Amino acid sequence: MSERTASCSCGALSITCAGDPVRVSVCHCLACQQRTGSAFAAQARWPLERARLSGDFTEWTRVGDIGGRATFRFCPRCGSTVAYVVDAMPGVIAVPLGAFADPAFPPPRFSVYEARQHAWVAVLGDDVEHVD
Repeated sequence: MSERTASCSCGALSITCAGDPVRVSVCHCLACQQRTGSAFAAQARWPLERARLSGDFTEWTRVGDIGGRATFRFCPRCGSTVAYVVDAMPGVIAVPLGAFADPAFPPPRFSVYEARQHAWVAVLGDDVEHVD
């Protein structure tokens, strides 16, 4: 089974994920825009048992628009988010795509909260599921 490793900017925190992700998606919600400092967030998800986090991290939890919680794990040194879990997807961990620093990473298949998507953003692909 192949492995992919993602890390924070300074390299002190990393996560190694085995096999292919179960979901690759982008989210256009305002909270993801604030968290990433970008127009959207892009992430891949793996079952918890196929992911191994290494290094010290700090956690921060936020409550979403409809009451669900998301807990982010980030490097206390450089502040990069390396992984997070959400109540709505128990047993799964999400990793921001940028933490892999791999332009060949598989493209997203889901695009969510598109009602908050910036007008100049387009998520392309014939097999992308657009969810509002």
